[in-house]
Amino acid sequence: MSRRIQITRRNFGLGAIALGVSACGSSGPGTVRSTIPSGLPADLRPVPNVTYDAWVASFRERAATKGISQSTLASAFRDTGYLPGVVTRDRNQTEFKRSLEDYLAIAASEERVQKGRAAFARHRGTLMALEDRYGVDAYIIAAIWGLESFYGERRGEVPVISATSTLAFDGRRGQFFEQQLIAALRIVQNGDTPASRMTGSWAGAMGHTQFIPTSYLQFAVDYTGDGRRDIWSDDPSDALASAAAYLQRNGWQRGVRWGSETSNGSLQPQPGGPRFATTRNFSVIKRYNNSDAYAIGVGHLSDRIRGGGPLRTAFPPDANGLTKADRVRLQKRLTARGFDTQGADGVIGRDTEAAIRAYQESRGLPVTGTPSQGLLQSL
Repeated sequence: MSRRIQITRRNFGLGAIALGVSACGSSGPGTVRSTIPSGLPADLRPVPNVTYDAWVASFRERAATKGISQSTLASAFRDTGYLPGVVTRDRNQTEFKRSLEDYLAIAASEERVQKGRAAFARHRGTLMALEDRYGVDAYIIAAIWGLESFYGERRGEVPVISATSTLAFDGRRGQFFEQQLIAALRIVQNGDTPASRMTGSWAGAMGHTQFIPTSYLQFAVDYTGDGRRDIWSDDPSDALASAAAYLQRNGWQRGVRWGSETSNGSLQPQPGGPRFATTRNFSVIKRYNNSDAYAIGVGHLSDRIRGGGPLRTAFPPDANGLTKADRVRLQKRLTARGFDTQGADGVIGRDTEAAIRAYQESRGLPVTGTPSQGLLQSL
């Protein structure tokens, strides 16, 4: 297996990057009505698009044949529109590779661990009750919450009807997103939430635990008993219960851990790094996001929230000969010199590469943006 592992993410989830959006009416060609607060990314504000308007008109006829009422269609599309930024993000997706070490540095960062412990303490009663009802480890539920929306802080603000209708109209994955749009309209019609409140990621994942609309219809739970399966509320109870129900119905075994770090396990995603022994529940976590790294991230974060420590086995130096400690020192030294890396987590991303390039240019060095031992020493 190569040094770098492929992280295949759903187009929904981790990090559910909270993006905002304005709204645009689709009542006629070129009609624009803004009803959602400003201060949001320009490319996620609806723009006039007569071809999209025509598609919506034809879609309404198809939706009506699937049992979506005219009143639901009228209310759901009242303040919607074509979002160019959604199409851009969908088309610019690339499968990316990141080492497990880098992935865990983000997924189980100290900030995420500390926030997770605080969130667990606040919602201990609910989480333990969910474990009792569904048999799913309460700390696993908390970890999924942490990875999917940073414990509710990043639920996403893009109107789901606009996002899914834009992507269905665009056509690259038209059938899939038309299914999501129909499901979103059923959620509105069922009375779980009005369309104006149904927000999420740019690709339609919603709420604390980032359910896509079809998963919501199949697994969402009204835990609070108020008659609505409200995964968008500031109260995360329904969302956490829905995640627990999802795992239970996908085969979670009560009382069985996800796995653990071990000295002789067969799962070693990064050569030279930690090994893991996993259980059937590891595969169940992958039903939420089909990635070994994601499942390890959830499992390890759950252990850290429970009170466990970092992984015992150190990861080897990266392809540039730098350990995580070296990369952290590099980031701190660049920032101290005025070349801000936007944090020192040991993960070399765009901000760090930009800082390296700026530093190299200021010193008359070849501008590569690549970290190295020599660069570290020069700092």
